[in-house]
Parts: sequence; C-alpha cells; structure tokens
Amino acid sequence: MSLFEVTFRISHDCPFGNISRKIQSLKMYAWCNRQHDVMEFILENQDDYLALIDEISNLCGVIDRISDGNKVHVVTKNCSCNPDNSVVGNIDATNMLHITPTIYENGWEYYRTIAFRHKDLEDFLQRIKKRGFKFEILRKVPFNGSISSSLTLTADSLFSNLTQKQIDALVSAYSNGYFLLPRKADVKEIAFRKQVSRTTFQEHLNKAENKIMSALIPYIKLFSNIPNRKSIDFKMKR
Repeated sequence: MSLFEVTFRISHDCPFGNISRKIQSLKMYAWCNRQHDVMEFILENQDDYLALIDEISNLCGVIDRISDGNKVHVVTKNCSCNPDNSVVGNIDATNMLHITPTIYENGWEYYRTIAFRHKDLEDFLQRIKKRGFKFEILRKVPFNGSISSSLTLTADSLFSNLTQKQIDALVSAYSNGYFLLPRKADVKEIAFRKQVSRTTFQEHLNKAENKIMSALIPYIKLFSNIPNRKSIDFKMKR
C-alpha cells in the first residue's frame, strides 16, 4: 500500500467559498463535525466584520461567536454541507483522509489529504469533474511519515495561554543563556538585569515552562508511541 499526501484547491458554488469570494479581506479556516461548523475568520479590513457575521447568520445560523479584535471564532447552528456542494463529502466517499482545517480565501478552498491508493485520488478527481468544480493540484508527494505525527503543532496551541510577562521571562532567560549547559546566568542574575525581584521573575519563568510543557506533552506521548516503521510488516490480503 502506497500513501500519498495531496494538497489541492477547488473553486465552485459553495456557501463559504462564495462568502470568501465576496469579502476579499477574509481568510477563513473551517472544521466540521457534520452537524456544526467551527470557523475562524481573519479579516484584514475590520469594517467587513458586521457584513461577515450577517452572511454566516443568514446562511446557517450562529450559536456562539467570540472576537479578539483581529480574529473571529464562530460555531454555526447547522452544517452547511450537502452531497452536491461538499468537497469533504466527496473526499470521504473515495476513502481519502482529510487533514483539517479547510482554508477559504478569495473564492478558493484549500485541502490537504492523504490518499491510500492512486485509484482513490483518481476516483475523487472524476467525482469533482462531473460536478463542474474547478480544481488545481498544488502538491502530490509520497507520504513516508506516520499519519498520527502529521498533526499540526501551532504557535497558538503552545503559547496562547502565556501572559506577556511569562513570554518576556522565557525570552530573557534564553537570551541570557539560562537554558545552555552549563548555564551562563542564573535566575538571580537575570532578574537583576531586568530590575525585577528574583521571586517574581522565577514565578513568571516557572509558569511559562509549565504551560508549554503541558501543551507539548500530548504530542510527545503521541510521538513516543509511533512504532519503528522498519519493524512493521504490512501485508495486504488478496
């Protein structure tokens, strides 16, 4: 069995794609559980915010939303997919694996998938051609890694819970050689240079380290459980 990583983009008559085509300042990330859509919107032009919310509300309703002034997170009341307009539905139907999220920008939808056979990809392309979807394959390469290790580790997942003071403590510790072996500075020295108390700096540094390790541990555990690929004998039954 040969696996392939395939990245492609598609343009067609789709609710979210149409919104991204209409609102040019929008970049949209989407996750779907087949009942609700979870959306993250990034708007270059904040004046488009109200128009965007109206579009989504009219399309499928909104049960929750939050904005930090730059990004907007929305949970929709209903899933917008149907058998005719859903690219993900066609991915599922051809036994390919969709690696979320879907990205929408300027009327294009961007997908990353794992194809288990050439025929799966060929079947998928035939399905979308019949539906008149415009598509472009951006990348197709043999997939030699582990699917479980292909999960994306983002900066947000690592650092979003850190306060600015905790981030500053980490950066200062690194800049002063605290993490080198042997250390070039201890907490007392760094705190003195920053003109803060040793206990305050130590607290910020410890909390930052604990938060980052808490975010990393699930990925470390996952990676540690990936077996040595050379020790596995994959045999296909005929």
